[in-house]
Formats: sequence, structure tokens, C-alpha cells
Amino acid sequence: MVSKDKIINKKKLRNSFKYAFCGVITAYKEEQNLRIHTLMAILVMIASYILKLNYIEFSICLILIGLVLIAEFFNTAIESIVDMITIEKNPYAKKAKDVSAAAVLIFSIFSSIIGLIIFIPKIISFINNLM
Repeated sequence: MVSKDKIINKKKLRNSFKYAFCGVITAYKEEQNLRIHTLMAILVMIASYILKLNYIEFSICLILIGLVLIAEFFNTAIESIVDMITIEKNPYAKKAKDVSAAAVLIFSIFSSIIGLIIFIPKIISFINNLM
């Protein structure tokens, strides 16, 4: 029988979380767009509470927020790898960085459209209730 200590290496697990949190801190320190996306996510969460989104609408918003942030983290990783590989101007490096940034942009645009579909009726109803 395999012992529990052999299945779960506590030090490796602890280090995995430590490195992941270091990555989060580094990304937030260095990436302006990640901070902007996070600010927008906080505003969406506040609006979700004020406008009383139902569980499905709120879940959709959470999923989209998570995916946009994940896309931004992947974009940061790709850009860092490209920068590590070459310091010279290289059309392939530019293409990789531009396409990676475009993926985040496209995802953010579609997430915003879905957000508008969810929020506009709620905002209209909220304003009507104030009058």
C-alpha cells in the first residue's frame, strides 16, 4: 500500500502555490491591462449586487471575468517568453505578441457584449423603479 506522504508531497504542493502566487503578484505589478481588467471585474461585481443579478447571470459574469483574467495571464506569459527568446526585432516575435494581445482583446469585447446583454435590461428596470 502506498503511504499518503508518497502520494502528496507537501513541500512540492506548498511550493506550487507559492510560485503561483508569485506569478500573480508579478503580473499585477507589471501589467497595466491586468489591473484594468481587475478594476472592471470589481465594478461588475458591485453592479451585480446592486442590480440583483440572478445566480445564472452572476455565474456567467464570474466565468467571463475568470476567463478574461486567464487570457491576460497567458498573454503576459507569451510576451515574456518571446522577450526572453529574442531582443532583436523579429517579425515572428511581433506576430506572436500581437496575436496573443488580440486574443485578449477579442475575448474582452465579446465578454463586454455578453455583459451588456445581461446588464442593460437590469439597468433599465433599476432606473424605471427609481422614477
